[in-house]
Amino acid sequence: MSRSRSALPPLYYTIFCIYEPILTTTGFIGTLLNPTKAQHLPLATRVTIVQLAHVCGLLGLVNIFLLRAAHQYLSTQLALQEKIVGALLTPLLIGDILHLVLTLWALGDVRWNVSEWGGMLWVTVLLGFTLLIPRVTWHLGIGRYMEARDSKGNRK
Repeated sequence: MSRSRSALPPLYYTIFCIYEPILTTTGFIGTLLNPTKAQHLPLATRVTIVQLAHVCGLLGLVNIFLLRAAHQYLSTQLALQEKIVGALLTPLLIGDILHLVLTLWALGDVRWNVSEWGGMLWVTVLLGFTLLIPRVTWHLGIGRYMEARDSKGNRK
């Protein structure tokens, strides 16, 4: 398998700069466009849900702007590109792991009884894995430029 000459090759760019922002923006817009079910929730809960959705949407925008800039302006400075992309993907990976752990923790006794999980919970967990797994593979250096492995000083 040939190694990419980018810390953000097309597959990772598509996942983190297109797919993830679409997910986060859709989630945010969905909370605004489907308020009928939320009317039965206490006001504080509704506000919290909208604010959480807003933060998710904002993270999607941060991905777009930061990753596009790293891709466009640092394409000839691969070590720097890797550090900038890593500075974004590292806290997001930590967030993915914590999101899964905290979700399972909050479920209490139902956490391992997956037959009782609702559709939204399944979507949350499965979509979370569609971002967690590529972030792990990025950190492992799979299919991308990695300074520690690929720099000219490290080649034999």
